[in-house]
Order: sequence, then structure tokens, then C-alpha cells
Amino acid sequence: MHEMSLMGDIIQLVCDDAATRGIKRIEKIELTVGEISNAMPDALRMAFAIFHEQNPQIFTEKAELIIHLEAAKAKCVICDLEYRPDQKIALCPNCHVPAGRVLSGDTFQVLSYEGSKVDESNIKNRRTDE
Repeated sequence: MHEMSLMGDIIQLVCDDAATRGIKRIEKIELTVGEISNAMPDALRMAFAIFHEQNPQIFTEKAELIIHLEAAKAKCVICDLEYRPDQKIALCPNCHVPAGRVLSGDTFQVLSYEGSKVDESNIKNRRTDE
């Protein structure tokens, strides 16, 4: 399952950027995942849950992963038919030639993330200690 590795890379990318902005804890990560991007949304969600559980110093308690699915669309360069491919290289349903140009559905990217500049776990600990 390469989604564990993908999610690890996403979290590292987000954490690196968050550190430059003074953000201490991640609250939300939003992704766009295309139907033919070779990334499985359910596996990404499971990987996120594992990272979330194992890294409470990175995430807020209610941190969430939001995935926007991007529909696959291709256009045949021979007959101009737009169709929905089931993989990156697919036969045109009209002329039966693998001459489709992918228009959408192969995206895999971080759209945004949200976080807080205050480490809430330290605040809770200080309050209970006082």
C-alpha cells in the first residue's frame, strides 16, 4: 500500500511549510485526488488515521483529512470525443485507439491545510497543573 508513503510525504510537506509559518499543530489537510491518479482515497484516509494516532504532537485531537475526488476525463486526439477513461492509457470508445489526452482525473495534490500557532496540549497541561 503506497498510500502510507504518500501520506507520510504529504504530512512532511505540510509540516515543513507550517514550521515556516509558525504553525504548531495541524487541524485539517485538504487533498484533490483524481480517479486515475493511482491513489486510493480510502487507503489515504486509513494512512492519515494511523499517522494522526501515532503523532499527537503534530495534529490536534480533531484533525481531519478532506479528500475532493476529481472525475476522470479524456479527449481522443483523433476523433475529438470526450470520454471517461478508467486508466491513464485507455482506448477511445469511438475509434478504439489509445489516443486519448487526459483532461482531468490524474491530479494528486495538497489543496490546503489549516493549523494553529498555539500548542493546545501545553495549554491543557499548564491549566491542570495550576
